[in-house]
Amino acid sequence: MSLVDDVREAVLAIPAGSVASYGDIGRRIGAGPRQVGRAMSLLDESVPWWRVVHADGTPASCHDGAAPELLSDEATPMRGRRVDMPRARYRWTA
Repeated sequence: MSLVDDVREAVLAIPAGSVASYGDIGRRIGAGPRQVGRAMSLLDESVPWWRVVHADGTPASCHDGAAPELLSDEATPMRGRRVDMPRARYRWTA
């Protein structure tokens, strides 16, 4: 599988109401956060890109800043405009 495929698979595994950071995904697939970000830019709109946030919980600013609203629609725990990472971070099993 390619890096883009690995990132796609990881993002698709994140359930609604949860998030992962670029670094979380990178550790999961053996890539750096910047590589994950580049691969994210190649994914199609069917992948829930808004569930991938910066390590401090800041949502992505792409897509005209739609991420906070999409996260809110999924009842993702937030602290203001940032995701409450201790409560919302997805932890893969196995």
